[in-house]
Amino acid sequence: MTGFDQQAADAARARQDSLTKPPGSLGRLEELAVFMAGWQGRAVPRLDHAQAVVFAGNHGIVAQGVNPFPPEVTAQMVQNFRAGGAAINQLCRVAGADLSVVPLDLDHPTRDFTQDAAMDAAEGKAAMRIGAESVDPAADVLLLGEMGIGNSTIAAVQAASVFGGQAQDWVGPGTGAGSAILQNKLRAVDAGLARHRPASVAETLAAFGGREQAAICGAVLRARELRLPVILDGFICTAAAAVLTRDDPAALAHCLIGHESAEPGHRRLISALGMQPVLSLDMRLGEGSGAAVALMVLRGAIACHEGMATFAEAGIG
Repeated sequence: MTGFDQQAADAARARQDSLTKPPGSLGRLEELAVFMAGWQGRAVPRLDHAQAVVFAGNHGIVAQGVNPFPPEVTAQMVQNFRAGGAAINQLCRVAGADLSVVPLDLDHPTRDFTQDAAMDAAEGKAAMRIGAESVDPAADVLLLGEMGIGNSTIAAVQAASVFGGQAQDWVGPGTGAGSAILQNKLRAVDAGLARHRPASVAETLAAFGGREQAAICGAVLRARELRLPVILDGFICTAAAAVLTRDDPAALAHCLIGHESAEPGHRRLISALGMQPVLSLDMRLGEGSGAAVALMVLRGAIACHEGMATFAEAGIG
């Protein structure tokens, strides 16, 4: 795994402290510029090419009544993304990110994890490989998102498996579950935790799924090999990537969490990871939408870092 370039980060911090402003006055924007410098290995980071990828998958757990929508909606939303009609299309256009959508075998959902392992090892590896191959080595930053009916239940069981706790600690309304569906989600997560005791990344992904979660893990690992900074979306995307910390606690060092989702488990997950989201806007859409909004903030941070004059250049002081 590649590491953070401390020399580039130190040079970026020195530049920040020489710009025409009180030191630290841009707050988190300064931290973001230094973060990007360290992972890109250049004192002045760039955002010429932002890549956004949305992975889509279907889940056998929907048989337990955990979602108010049928699994067919996943494929319908994939078509909506491709037609340019979703929120993520608009946000990527404004943020300047190239969007691609990667459906993963939507006609063959994973298995119901309350009855069996969601995937076998080969299926999990195949999905991770697709995720890795989706990453553009020429990108300057990678935005990750997901789509999949039932996958907020997957996120809850993954988070509980990796960080501990019971269903009630992690389960939320997802796409708007009423009380009956919420109870189904709670029962499904507790049943999954009782049935499966995974101890590694591969075992966790196989036990609970899904293919889009495995693809996110593959993309995050490939980005780390490339020393490519990543912006994760909300609860589902973060929970998927967080599975990687089961094998390596520092696996997400090159990642930012784009926003704190309104899904209640996300705040707990962010705390468990010891990370700080870029934004908190009460969003809970998924699709990579929060990551795309965070990219706009990141662009502002780097624009100031690159474009502001130093005190010497401005003849001040």
